[in-house]
Amino acid sequence: MGVATLAGLAGCNATVSKFEAPESFGSVGTYSRLFDATPGQTCEASRRALLSQGYVITTTAPDLVEGKKSFQPEAESHLQMVVRVVCVPEANNGKVSLGFVTALQDTYALRKTNNSASLGVGAIGSVSLPFSASSESLVKVGSETISKEGFYESFFDLVKRYMALGEDAFSN
Repeated sequence: MGVATLAGLAGCNATVSKFEAPESFGSVGTYSRLFDATPGQTCEASRRALLSQGYVITTTAPDLVEGKKSFQPEAESHLQMVVRVVCVPEANNGKVSLGFVTALQDTYALRKTNNSASLGVGAIGSVSLPFSASSESLVKVGSETISKEGFYESFFDLVKRYMALGEDAFSN
């Protein structure tokens, strides 16, 4: 075979698919908001907002809060939401902060695995006793960053509500 034929055959098997993330970086703030509060106050209001919606707080710091919540929409599927808020100062005096929020949704499905084995007893003869068992486990089948503006708008509205309680509510 010639070199051209081999190169042609090799090219037939090499199909590469490219995935381009639908990203467009801009100044529109779906995932961030300015608050007239310190980063600590912003994160505390975010923590209270997450707690009020049934999230379990997994990480908390003066500039970070993270919460998880589980859902079971069907008998054999499971969803887990993780909401992470990072709070940073935006002004030199520290009284204005920026809250960055990202929500990640992981999807799990129930997978059943059948296990079987047989036992041969040589002294009796060729008798086989079948043993079978099945096991079930949740397998991660997808992960997605929530990009719906309405989700973030409602979260930021709730954070603002907790901000309206005033600085006395956030004294640590």
